Amino acid sequence: MLTGIGLFMVTLDNLVVTTALPVIRVDLGASVTTLGWVVNAYTLAFSVLLLTGAALGDRFGRRRVFAAGLIIFALASAGCALAPSIEWLIFFRALQGLGAAPVLPLSLTLLADAFPPGKRGLAIGIWSGISGLAVAAGPVIGGAIVDGISWHWIFWVNVPIGIVAAGLTLWKLRESYGPDTGLDLLGMVLAGIGVFGIVYGIVRGNEAGWGSPEILGTLLGGVAFVGIFLWWESRAAHPMLPLKFFRNRGLNVANAASVCLYFGLFGAVFFLAQFLQTVQGDSPTEAGLKVLPWTIMPMFIAPLAGFFSDRVGARPFMVAGLLIMAGAFLWMGLVITPTISYLGLFGGFLLAGFGMSMVFAPVSNLLVQSVPQVDIGKASGTNNTVREIGGALGIAVMTAIFTATGSYDSGQAYVNGLNPAVLVAAGVLLAGAIIALAAPRIVGPKPEGVAAH
Repeated sequence: MLTGIGLFMVTLDNLVVTTALPVIRVDLGASVTTLGWVVNAYTLAFSVLLLTGAALGDRFGRRRVFAAGLIIFALASAGCALAPSIEWLIFFRALQGLGAAPVLPLSLTLLADAFPPGKRGLAIGIWSGISGLAVAAGPVIGGAIVDGISWHWIFWVNVPIGIVAAGLTLWKLRESYGPDTGLDLLGMVLAGIGVFGIVYGIVRGNEAGWGSPEILGTLLGGVAFVGIFLWWESRAAHPMLPLKFFRNRGLNVANAASVCLYFGLFGAVFFLAQFLQTVQGDSPTEAGLKVLPWTIMPMFIAPLAGFFSDRVGARPFMVAGLLIMAGAFLWMGLVITPTISYLGLFGGFLLAGFGMSMVFAPVSNLLVQSVPQVDIGKASGTNNTVREIGGALGIAVMTAIFTATGSYDSGQAYVNGLNPAVLVAAGVLLAGAIIALAAPRIVGPKPEGVAAH
């Protein structure tokens, strides 16, 4: 329950903020370019520090670091609500990302520690359903708060929830540690710089130009630092990312499938939500309600998928879910027009939601089953990092396709860019389904300390 609250809060926040951006732009006098950093500052800090957050939890106590992350997130949310300018808002959004970074991977680690192997599938399914609820509620809650009160309250609500959840975490959850007694400080720095360069280059690529020295330099520099990081990890006494992970078939498949899933999911949500507002004239609240059949599905399907993946393995759910999502996006990419009725979109939204609901929990279950329990924190941090990179890449690539083939000049111009972008998302999801076929079949409890290869 407590890990679910933390997960819900950090997942909900970014979606709520996205809904409020038009109002924030007017209220704080921000330019469109500057406004984008309200989202990007959080994404960068969050993705860069995921591995570090998991490593700190292993070293200093997962419960303690999870609670500290919640408190930092809550205090940074208060700073966002009180921000007098767009620059201060961006600064506190980065601090929110810093607080959220340990919360997400450690929520899965603490959950796995609290349940015996035979019952983890259902628990992870419920955990994934809570994440799905945050995705579903984000646009609706954000629209309702912005329309009914003010944008400041999308941040104020985090403050009491985060502080109370941190207190209850320290009171109710048992402490656990990773196997390492040391801290890989150089590894943290190298990984942080490398991931920052890659994510920064991706989120800035369309704006600055993919061939510009700025983007080429940050992308190539990021890749170089990741390479140096991996070289160092092969020699470090207490590596934050054991290289044995790359010989683990289950973990590799879970990571690759996650990249494909979040590439398609984030990119498609980004453009389809805008379609409802920009082309069809819906308010933020109306648009949030219309995509609800898509985003609310994990609440109902993810717990079942997690439960049954313990019994038949994660592979069939991952393959089927990614194929269903690919089919939904293929259909929407072919049939969407500026005047399409909501009934014409409803089936695609429903299928996309059903498909992604079948993937969330089995991917996490495969990850947990593929590594010894002491390595779950590091494996979760790795998975969440590549997921964030996949989501950022999806938005960036689909934006580049949209810009090349369409524009915001008219409804038809928007659809001209939307359709090929969504079709590319379908292709990436299909690739994810093919990759998922390689997942090992792990059924039921796995003996402690035994990883699947």
